[in-house]
Amino acid sequence: MFIQLLLGSGLIAITAIAAAMSWWGLELALARSHRWVIRPPHGPKLTILLSFAMLWTLVMMTAAVWIWAVALWLLQIFVTFEASVYFSLVAFTTLGFGDVLLPVEWRLLGGLAAANGLLIFGLLTAMLVETLRQIRTRQRGGSV
Repeated sequence: MFIQLLLGSGLIAITAIAAAMSWWGLELALARSHRWVIRPPHGPKLTILLSFAMLWTLVMMTAAVWIWAVALWLLQIFVTFEASVYFSLVAFTTLGFGDVLLPVEWRLLGGLAAANGLLIFGLLTAMLVETLRQIRTRQRGGSV
């Protein structure tokens, strides 16, 4: 049990740090676009930047699922890598089909993967909202 908790906590920490570092990279990219963002027309630029931020978020979510999948595969919990990716995605999104299950000795990882998914979704949603706020503030002539 303690190995599962330690391993799951480590994976949560890795995905959270990866998401935060990646978002920091996005923040740097958006900061470089400041002059372009503040010039009218604002609507199309807002759409472009939000689409870019959403795509960036999707890549971060995919990376987090892959981190879990690789860990499950390296632990030889599933026979195929595809099963590891599938389980990670279903657990991470808390979809929980139940067609692919962890062995009893590893079942705590399923709950930790689901908790990780909820945390990452919440974190990235907050970051998307903050990105929108910063862009709109810059476009209105305020400082961020």
